[in-house]
Amino acid sequence: MRTTIVAVLVAYLLVLLVIGWWGGRESGSMKGYYVAGKKLPSWVIAFSSNATGESAWLLLGLTGMGYLVGVHAFWVIMGEVLGVAAAWVWVARPFKAFTDRYDSITVPDYLTDRFRDTTNAFRWVGLVVILSMVTAYTAAQLTASGKAFDSFLGTGYTAGVWIGAAVVLYYTTVGGFKAVAYSDMLQGVLMLGCLITMPIVGVAAAGGFSSLMAQLQAADPALLRPMGEYGLTIAGVVSVAGSIGVGLAFLGAPQLLVRFMSARDQRQIRDGGAIAVLCIIGFDVGAVFTGMAGRALYPGLLDQETILPAMAGSLLPGVFTGLVMVTVLAAIMSTADSVLILASSSVVRDVVQKVFRPDLEERALSGLGKLVTVVLGGVALVLALRDVRLIYTFVLFAWSGLACAFAPVVLCSLFWKRTTRAGALAGMIGGFLTSVVWVLVLKSRTYDLYEMLPGFAVAFCLTIGVSLATRAPEGIDEDFQAVADELRR
Repeated sequence: MRTTIVAVLVAYLLVLLVIGWWGGRESGSMKGYYVAGKKLPSWVIAFSSNATGESAWLLLGLTGMGYLVGVHAFWVIMGEVLGVAAAWVWVARPFKAFTDRYDSITVPDYLTDRFRDTTNAFRWVGLVVILSMVTAYTAAQLTASGKAFDSFLGTGYTAGVWIGAAVVLYYTTVGGFKAVAYSDMLQGVLMLGCLITMPIVGVAAAGGFSSLMAQLQAADPALLRPMGEYGLTIAGVVSVAGSIGVGLAFLGAPQLLVRFMSARDQRQIRDGGAIAVLCIIGFDVGAVFTGMAGRALYPGLLDQETILPAMAGSLLPGVFTGLVMVTVLAAIMSTADSVLILASSSVVRDVVQKVFRPDLEERALSGLGKLVTVVLGGVALVLALRDVRLIYTFVLFAWSGLACAFAPVVLCSLFWKRTTRAGALAGMIGGFLTSVVWVLVLKSRTYDLYEMLPGFAVAFCLTIGVSLATRAPEGIDEDFQAVADELRR
């Protein structure tokens, strides 16, 4: 079986190398390297955005949550489905229109032009937020790589981290965002196929749905309660609110917004929404049911985040186990590549080109972007090698940090003309710091309330409050009217 798994894995890695080479033909310019020349079709945007948003958190983290808490994990599904639907219905089209109007390549690009910022403050604040959170995010994905390779092939954690890092850095560096988007689309399809198949196989192995429910009830009745072990208490309500709050990030996390920015036109946004929503439902429902089936089949698992590899290795033939292995690797790569590109663009586009060297040639900037991608990946590699973390918790921390800094400010900028430069900066800084401080100081004292909720609240309050006390930028009425006219066509 191991030979079969390795053969499937090698075939998949070769496909990624080809995609990297193919994407590299358009990576010689800033727009080509960071937003694929703004030419992506709807199906690529839809699958790649969901694959990026879910990552190893879905296949290892959410399946592990389903294993640990059962039905209570369905609150996460509600939050994510609502978040994805709202992003595509309300955020994607106006954001695409504004960023095309400003010819933006990054989210700080957009904020700088939207608020007529001549000081580059949005670029510097964005750099600090993105570099800190992306390093944590990528380290979590490489942690998942170590766990996955060790579970499937017995490579050991360290070797697994190295293999995952080497592959991601190759095709991301060579191919740029085009390779990232198309590889993420492929990875999203694999993830969906896996999460449709595995719960069916798991439930069948448990003796059918009724038998599975009976086994879970016997193991722990809380596994079948919507409020979980807490019941209808303050802790239970806080847990539900935090689970639903996971979906808020889809409204404005920068690694997802760049997908809307890179669409070929508005039609691709309209067509992609339905695909994205159906995809996220398949992802999340499949992950939770896989974990619940695994709880009945393997009740004594030491690390719940290895339940998917454990089920695949014992329930599937070698070639299908290899496909599941590839899918886990795909989930890891689909986020690691995207956030590395995000961080690289923050350094090269937002600081090097726009602040220090606006005269530098496009090819030189693209080459610098590739170098920065490798360096950032190397830092994340070192962090992943030092410690084995719980993926679910660590990814949620980085997810919330990015979202709290950007999403509330982006939402206000799109829908409230009165938003000011000072208000937006206050919201970015306040939202980010709140999410970090909450995790480090306050979370354990507030029933483990997920940091996304206080971070969003503070960011909105600061953005609105400071905006009301300061003057809005001139000319914004014309921009809003132009965008409104475009969206009516």
